Amino acid sequence: MIMSPRSLWSQHILPFTLLVALLAAGTLAGDYLLHRLDLVWVGRYLGIPGTLLIIASLVYSLRKRKVIATGNPKSLLRLHEVASWLGTLLVLIHAGIHFNALLPWLATVAMGINVISGMVGKLLLGRSRQHVQEQREQYQLRGLSRPEVEQAVFWDAVTLNTMTQWRKVHIPIFSVFAILSLGHIFSIFLFWGWL
Repeated sequence: MIMSPRSLWSQHILPFTLLVALLAAGTLAGDYLLHRLDLVWVGRYLGIPGTLLIIASLVYSLRKRKVIATGNPKSLLRLHEVASWLGTLLVLIHAGIHFNALLPWLATVAMGINVISGMVGKLLLGRSRQHVQEQREQYQLRGLSRPEVEQAVFWDAVTLNTMTQWRKVHIPIFSVFAILSLGHIFSIFLFWGWL
């Protein structure tokens, strides 16, 4: 079997893993700093701007589904990616390492799964398709037969096929996340006497 010089792992999966690790490290560092500086109370309110950023990121989804007609799809996609990542970071710092209630943690877990599935779609799927196609073309240019080309890219193609299932997770998990988050927000309004 021929090994590709630039594997799918190093080109696409590793950057994805690093971005998830950066989110985790940012969450731990933010929570640590709030505790260290005796500003834990600030974390309580970081959920508000985090939620607003996540809501702002939905403009891309509305544009993609033609609910709204304005806005450049590429710019809105970038806004979606950045706003949802930053919003998630703020919400995760807001959640901290405190285990006070089940509903917020269920919402946090659903948010984490949703963010990771979205990142799979962005960072892995699009680039991976391109990578597998480039590898096929390179092997064909080297004169390999079609069966040899398919054997050479087999594991990359299997990985790609598995990753194409991401939308089956992303949209339903977002729905679960939205319902759990609204339940959490409603309960906070009740407990804080805002309703």
